[in-house]
Amino acid sequence: MDKSSLARFFYNLLRTNDYVGETTAIYLNALINIAVLLILGFIAFKILRYFAESVLHSVSQKTKTHFDDYLVKNKVFVYVSNLVVLFVLYEFIPLALIDFSEFEIYLEKVFEVVIIFVVIWILKSILMTVKDFLRTFNSFKDKPIESYIQVFMIIVWVVGIIIVFSALTGKPLIKFLTALGAFSAVLLLIFKDTILGFVASIQVTVNDTVRLGDWITMEKYGADGDVFEINLASVKVRNFDNTITTIPTYYLISDSFKNWRGMSISGGRRIKRSILIKANSIKFLSEDDIEELKKIKLITNYIQSKQQEVNDYNTSNQVDKSVQINGRNQTNFGAFRVYVDYYLEQHPDINKEMMMMTRQLAPTAEGIPLELYAFSKDKVWANYERVMANIFDHLLAAIPYFDLECFEYPSGKDIKSIAPSLESSKDQ
Repeated sequence: MDKSSLARFFYNLLRTNDYVGETTAIYLNALINIAVLLILGFIAFKILRYFAESVLHSVSQKTKTHFDDYLVKNKVFVYVSNLVVLFVLYEFIPLALIDFSEFEIYLEKVFEVVIIFVVIWILKSILMTVKDFLRTFNSFKDKPIESYIQVFMIIVWVVGIIIVFSALTGKPLIKFLTALGAFSAVLLLIFKDTILGFVASIQVTVNDTVRLGDWITMEKYGADGDVFEINLASVKVRNFDNTITTIPTYYLISDSFKNWRGMSISGGRRIKRSILIKANSIKFLSEDDIEELKKIKLITNYIQSKQQEVNDYNTSNQVDKSVQINGRNQTNFGAFRVYVDYYLEQHPDINKEMMMMTRQLAPTAEGIPLELYAFSKDKVWANYERVMANIFDHLLAAIPYFDLECFEYPSGKDIKSIAPSLESSKDQ
């Protein structure tokens, strides 16, 4: 049986013994052919879909490579099975509508458009599979692969839409490409942000400015957290309060921002904080003061050796010590500064291989700042804050042992406590 006889099988069946008129038989033949084609297509769709979702899924789980697992995850085989069904139906359209060539052309164009879009969807699924597979390698985990996928998909969609118009109008593809060249200025205006984002993504990758997982701070846009997505149009930052800030990718090369990656990969996180000491609590150490400070284990040896050095100097230079300011003297502030140095040196959470110092800053209206500059071994935010708090808890509690005072503004309770004495002095 040739193709023509097969296409007119129901027509010949209906025309047997002239039970049905010729025109009616032609229409019924076309309708039955389409119904049979759709039923066979549905059956083929179900069989291929089952094969793609169940059989290939079982096979992929048994293989050593993970690439096929990602193919199944992104439904590449499912979309390919849909494409196979569409191609089969497309090939049988001329047979189903053998007597309606004018409708055959329109139906073929519809199938061509659907096939083009399914092909685009398959390409997208394959690209997503490649992205997921590359993410399994350490060298690609922090790279903005999504940006390149988006650029490629934009090109694919533009080409696909051009092919669709070419298929619908019947005009050669080269004419649409020529028209696209003339329309390029408008396209550049439309896709300006996309082009800028693409250029920015390349520069961010090449210059290694930002990676996925980096902690960045961009005060202008309220961003302070970890980068969890870099795509063609934007960079998404999950802030520490769990809000999400979206920054245009282009702004990462046009505006300034702070990347904390250097701290994360270094040996420690910096502690840089000051204690304000009241100026009038600073004094020279008397003999009694020195004896008391010798009881502090961390600085016992220092106090003894330093005082010996001071005494030797004063003796050799015949300094009149009837006035304490004469010659050399130790101060409680200097002793406390040394105590802080020794305390940091023996602290288990401070990185001794990085810079560590205690320095006195210029006096201010609030007192004299004593700044600690060191690096915590633990860089996790919560642990870092705990280490820093423990250090300053100890130092603030240690200050009175050196007869020093911290500066703080008077509170309502302080003012209330001195109010009676002010009233009594006023009465006098």
